[in-house]
Amino acid sequence: MCKQNSLNSKILTSYKVPSNIEFINELLKKEVANNKHKIIVLDDDPTGVQTVHDISVYTNWDYDSIYQGFAEKNKIFYILTNSRAFTEEQTIKVHQEIARNIIKVAKEQQKSYIIVNRSDSTLRGHYPLETKVLKNVIEFEDDISIDGEILCPYFKEGGRFTINNIHYVKYDGELIPVGQTEFARDKTFGYKSSDLRCYIEEKTKGEYKANDVVVISLEELRDQNFNQITKKLLFAKNFTKIIVNAIDACDLKIFVIALYRAINQGKNFTFRTAAGLVKELAGISDKALLTRKDLITEDNGHGGIVIVGSHTTKTTKQLELLKDIKELEFIEFNSDLVLDEEAFNIEVKRVINLEEKMIALGKTVVVYTKRKLLTLKDDTKEKALIRSVKISSAVQSLVGNLSIVPTFVVAKGGITSSDIGTKALNVKKAFVLGQIQPGIPVWQTDNGSKFKKIPYIIFPGNVGDIDTLRKVVLTLIEK
Repeated sequence: MCKQNSLNSKILTSYKVPSNIEFINELLKKEVANNKHKIIVLDDDPTGVQTVHDISVYTNWDYDSIYQGFAEKNKIFYILTNSRAFTEEQTIKVHQEIARNIIKVAKEQQKSYIIVNRSDSTLRGHYPLETKVLKNVIEFEDDISIDGEILCPYFKEGGRFTINNIHYVKYDGELIPVGQTEFARDKTFGYKSSDLRCYIEEKTKGEYKANDVVVISLEELRDQNFNQITKKLLFAKNFTKIIVNAIDACDLKIFVIALYRAINQGKNFTFRTAAGLVKELAGISDKALLTRKDLITEDNGHGGIVIVGSHTTKTTKQLELLKDIKELEFIEFNSDLVLDEEAFNIEVKRVINLEEKMIALGKTVVVYTKRKLLTLKDDTKEKALIRSVKISSAVQSLVGNLSIVPTFVVAKGGITSSDIGTKALNVKKAFVLGQIQPGIPVWQTDNGSKFKKIPYIIFPGNVGDIDTLRKVVLTLIEK
């Protein structure tokens, strides 16, 4: 069952997009409008707004923030948990707290709700822990039985596709089973299986068997077999695991239509998804890519700052391609000095001084950590994560301790972008403007932020082509 073979990406075009896509869009619009659930997306790093626009992101999960989110006219709001940087113990505590606050607010405002765990399209993160914690709290405190869990890591903008239950990452015209990529070798969240059924069995340590996983196939979706898909969802009980195959947004639109029909008949689900499903679940429209004119309304004459923390191979290649832009200034931050506290602090001060000089002169600076991930003998997952968080904390201070206002901030990498957004920029509530490149979201900081009303570009470490970072920076600096 768990066989993993690469595919030529031409297979993606062998599945024809339905000719009646406008009819499908109208059906989806109707189902979204008829469903009164408030959608709360718990995002385990800031990159999950990759497909949405004109919505709020709250960076804390206290009662007041959740109350405000429920009171908004929008059907959906995000809560940034950044739980991918948490230990398991921290993750449990945070998700219990969030679930209890959601239940309290929902009862007070007399509203129903759907909680979505938005996570990595390459299957990293605290799974199945997060959805299990939510299920347990909801069932115990809100007397709601969670019938099923939907797993859908499709994310076209990042080249993530699920075909015949195998999840793939697109590389240079080839679809590579995700279990064979660098993402599966993650020191904290690694795994072996590319078949999502086997991935579930692997991650749940056999509690849920691959053979028991319910499959929504591409064939069912492209046949627009709404009744059959809905029937499968209606049969879900006792936290049935359900996976969704998808290679295009139309697949998710069709699935969500059937999903809402099942929900309207009383079924309840948790979700473990990438950004693609969220857009369709909330009925969010397409929007053109943002330009410099859209983002920079007041030019203060200063340069911007680009912070690169991600160590993925893709990020390093993207960084190298930036280096032929003569208008940029590059600074390497020696993150390996994390092992020597005094030297590490001196290095932070050195980099900040250089940044401020360049930004004041109107230059955009690109600051990047050592490209080779620091590894130690007899290392453990917990120690590696703690060290990573410590480095990220120093990296965010490279923005947080600036005394000069940059025109824009770009952060590359999940943990990096979260720390810069919440700690360096002190954003409590951001407004998602849209995307500057496919899968690259832009926040507008709030009035209470360190640098108010500037564009903050959140660039995932594992997204984009080799020239995507270059395109983003050129969009921001070319007048």
